[in-house]
Amino acid sequence: MSGFTADVVGVGANSVDTVLLLPETIPSLTVSTKIRLRGQSVRCGGQTATTLATCAALGLKAKYVGVIGRDEEGWRIRDALARRGVGAAHIIERDVPTQTATILVHVDTGSRIVLSDRDPRLALRPNDVPIEALHGARLVHVDDVDVAAAIEAASAVQAAGVPVTSDIDHVSSRTEELLALVTHPIFSEEVPHLLTGVTEPEKALRELRRRHRGLLCVTLGERGAMALDGDRLYHQPAFPVVARDTTGAGDVFRGGFIYGLLRGWSVPDLLEFAVAAAAVSCTRLGAFDSVPMPDDIEQLLRTFGRGVVGSRRLESEAP
Repeated sequence: MSGFTADVVGVGANSVDTVLLLPETIPSLTVSTKIRLRGQSVRCGGQTATTLATCAALGLKAKYVGVIGRDEEGWRIRDALARRGVGAAHIIERDVPTQTATILVHVDTGSRIVLSDRDPRLALRPNDVPIEALHGARLVHVDDVDVAAAIEAASAVQAAGVPVTSDIDHVSSRTEELLALVTHPIFSEEVPHLLTGVTEPEKALRELRRRHRGLLCVTLGERGAMALDGDRLYHQPAFPVVARDTTGAGDVFRGGFIYGLLRGWSVPDLLEFAVAAAAVSCTRLGAFDSVPMPDDIEQLLRTFGRGVVGSRRLESEAP
């Protein structure tokens, strides 16, 4: 990593999540409905913060740029990042409550509903972005929660040829502007459709190819992930696991994707690895707490007959 101060610098969101486990059978909701929870816990998460926790778990040197409140929850985020080896020197503190979310998880399927609350004063502004830290990175990762700051970060490293990955999970008036600056866009499932009007993922990616020359990737939930490299399409099906909580799976996927990208792996290899990482995360509760270690991913790959390739990747290419 000679000449670089970090493998990846991430600019984006964090959150403190209260995870509520709902029972197998949920009654019809009325004014007097009572539901007995199967469990509850408080865990750290957020899109970019979880992706960086994944990168660090895989051995990459990761640094986080984002905003927390000057409160107990903010210190919870800072401590969780530090314990996972993510650099937090560029975190900004403000006198507002840290972002929180309540996540309702169905105990039988792992599907969830996210109820979030974020004070507008937590927004990361373009002039908050530490340009010098970005220039020391091998790769920059952004989400679109504070899209103006994401655009600032991506544009700051464009001339230097630093690759930029993304977590684009909704469409706004500035999404196209951000997309033009990201070298390796990673979309949530519905975004290619919203950008193109084309429903089928492959056709939507090919339509996006008309305006973007880079590697295009979309996460597809239970169907895995798909990527378009030039004109060649790759689809990696999901690994069948018993899901406990799908929270953070897309963020973990992005961490695995970044790892493979920095290793120079082929698109099929990095897709397989990233989908496997996401599958492991679905078997655990929470976002940060679902982040897999390399051995966890290797074990899953071996279970599905992929262990020889996966083992060679991580044992012979130590960061």
